Amino acid sequence: MITTTRRQLMAAMILTGATSAGCSAAPGPQEPIPSGGTVAFTNPVVDTDVPDPMIIADDDGGWWAFATNGDGANIQTFRSTDLVTWEQAPDALPQLPAWTAGGDVWAPEVARADDGRWLMYYTTPAPADRGDIQCIGLATADSPGGPYVDSSDQPLVCETEDGGSIDAHPFTAPDGNRYLYWKNDGNRIGVDTWISVQRLDPSGTELVGEPTKLIKQDQPWEGSLVEAPFVVEASGTYWLFYSANAYDSADYAVGVAKGSRPTGPFAKLPDPVLVSNEAAAGPGHCAIFAVGDQRWMVYHAWPPDAVGSSFPGRTMWLSEVEVSADQVRVTPPTVEYPTRPIS
Repeated sequence: MITTTRRQLMAAMILTGATSAGCSAAPGPQEPIPSGGTVAFTNPVVDTDVPDPMIIADDDGGWWAFATNGDGANIQTFRSTDLVTWEQAPDALPQLPAWTAGGDVWAPEVARADDGRWLMYYTTPAPADRGDIQCIGLATADSPGGPYVDSSDQPLVCETEDGGSIDAHPFTAPDGNRYLYWKNDGNRIGVDTWISVQRLDPSGTELVGEPTKLIKQDQPWEGSLVEAPFVVEASGTYWLFYSANAYDSADYAVGVAKGSRPTGPFAKLPDPVLVSNEAAAGPGHCAIFAVGDQRWMVYHAWPPDAVGSSFPGRTMWLSEVEVSADQVRVTPPTVEYPTRPIS
């Protein structure tokens, strides 16, 4: 365990909004999400190196967290019954397909297929004949914790000329249509990074049509890249969360863009909605999940005094998030958190 003396009570919320998908709005006033005022749990909820986390619910009232490779696993996997106490589970993807050498298996995201199977979209090294880049694979399992199996003979997405493809995010719209978002790894070769989207077939296993480029790095705070897309729908508004800047710096942060359709166009809000503070540095690569009527964000962050270190690395944090048709509010990184996801 990491022993920390940093203590931060519930901070002011970052309140941002936009009036339409075609324009940006200035940041609104800071305002807290109401809470009980006591210490309900302590962040980080996993205090080891678990980059790029995401959380899903299973059918038995439990929760699963997945993260980038580490601790001898291709996909780090954890299970919890209360979202704040986690136990390590076996590697969710113990065998990789023959087309990848493995070693850098990143940013897994899991979704449920209509037939009940679980689908894991993940990043892994490309086939040797495509160069030193990363691509996106797809594995399936009968249970949420795996083991997942990728029986393909090639990647699902692999933009060879654009630095590769990473950070896949599956999204199912209210009408049942499925989409896949990802980033071309342009910063790897010195070109623009774009977050793109493409329709998936009803099974979630095949791409349909052509991709659409949505956003790239063009704001001062974003540095040389955008990445890690995650989409949330609220009352007909689509919010595209993303991370930007160097992952191993305190400048890494989470931004958001607003659209009226899953395929855009999306208009960025000018300022990030989750940034470094005295509790955590470089918060990012978020995923959002629901507990009843409440939404929570899971993300990784560095200790402020150990940014970029291998130990403890990027630990796993939880924050409340409110998403409506008009605004997004995210609780800043908070060590002594006053509300509990599951009471």
